[in-house]
Amino acid sequence: MESNIQQENLEQERPLVLLTGATGYIGSRLLLRLQQRNVRVRCLARKPDSVRTKLAKWTEIVKGDVLDRASLDTALAGVRTAYYLVHLMASSADFEKQDREAAENFGAAAKEAGVQRIIFMGGLGEETDPKLSSHLRSRHEVGRILRDSGVETIEFRASVVIGNGSLSYNLIRSLTDRLPVMICPRWLATPTQPIAVNDVLAYLLAALDLPPGQSQVYEIGSSDVVSYGQLIQEYARQRGLRRWLISVPFLTPYLSGLWLALVTPATYEVGRHLIEGLKNPTVVRDKKALQVFNIHPVGIKEAMRQSLEDAEQTEVQR
Repeated sequence: MESNIQQENLEQERPLVLLTGATGYIGSRLLLRLQQRNVRVRCLARKPDSVRTKLAKWTEIVKGDVLDRASLDTALAGVRTAYYLVHLMASSADFEKQDREAAENFGAAAKEAGVQRIIFMGGLGEETDPKLSSHLRSRHEVGRILRDSGVETIEFRASVVIGNGSLSYNLIRSLTDRLPVMICPRWLATPTQPIAVNDVLAYLLAALDLPPGQSQVYEIGSSDVVSYGQLIQEYARQRGLRRWLISVPFLTPYLSGLWLALVTPATYEVGRHLIEGLKNPTVVRDKKALQVFNIHPVGIKEAMRQSLEDAEQTEVQR
């Protein structure tokens, strides 16, 4: 009995980490990695029952919403580090306004609670580009709001995350699997620097161990810069498929969004916003992440191989 009490006391003394987005693609995988490291985690979820990950005995779940300030005050009490993995693109047509409000709520609540660090997952893209998509513009704005909160914020900016379950990757996979011939808009030639989901998780975990300092933005990506057309062709090659891509100039984001809604699992609204972002180059310009972190991201071929292997394992387990 005494040893159990001592163990519980030791667990209570470990730094507490808040994880938002625990039901999402990145968040659910990060929760597993955090638990494997015996990190004391508290998950914030609008619907606690929707957290599917097997929980360690020391992992907490609290009900709350980033749009509900009072619930954040409760969730952030006693927290040292908070992961902000929230994006409201799928929940509202006016997602930019909601993303802004949510980030302001979270930053203010974190500051008041004495949180020492926020770790945020954002998106690449040139901030000075007047044609930057609303999706990427919102990601950058959220990062600025969190940094301006007065809490040290570590922001990672990434392009397409290659992994089984990633929304952008699933769009590419669905298109390639279902359409032998694709009539594609000019964004097919847009340069991008995707990154494997395992490398994203490695960066997010490593940010826990950074020494205290000032807020930083780290751009992360694989060693390969490719076009979206090359990404589709690499997926097709590894799946043993032959695909033909025909580029045309007249597919607007509106028409492309309707097209995606017909042939992929994406809704029209989400598909349109994602397509709008594909016209913007998402390439790493600042390479300081490679100097700060002992992480060497894999190339596109290996990232794709890992994602297909993960998909096969998932099918076997069903």
